[in-house]
Amino acid sequence: MPKVNGVDHVAIIVQDIETSLKFWRDALGLPLAEIRNVPAEAAQVAFLPAGNADLELVKPETTDSGIARFLAKHGPGIHHVCLQVDDLPGMLERLRRHGARLIEPQPEGGGKAYAFVHPESTGGVLLELYQSGA
Repeated sequence: MPKVNGVDHVAIIVQDIETSLKFWRDALGLPLAEIRNVPAEAAQVAFLPAGNADLELVKPETTDSGIARFLAKHGPGIHHVCLQVDDLPGMLERLRRHGARLIEPQPEGGGKAYAFVHPESTGGVLLELYQSGA
């Protein structure tokens, strides 16, 4: 049976990464691992390790991406929570059996696979499921 191994990351939509780093890195003291452009999401992402999980500060790079639309509609704040699973296909099948509304999985480079679960099914939280080495 597929299982959740833990929280992988929490994604926070921001208007400006450098401004946001003044709190998360400078005031709170989280280390900045890297800032990376993610063309597939039309975003720039800052990765800040926080124990066994990361905080990801996500800034849209265009005005018409899903992330940009989210920011325009909701303002800055938590975008999604990502859980690491040991068997993504198995977990998606399990969720389907339980009637969850899934957003189709998309492969990502580097041996990673992920899928999103619609907030309708989770009580209002966009949930990402992630499997390393898939």
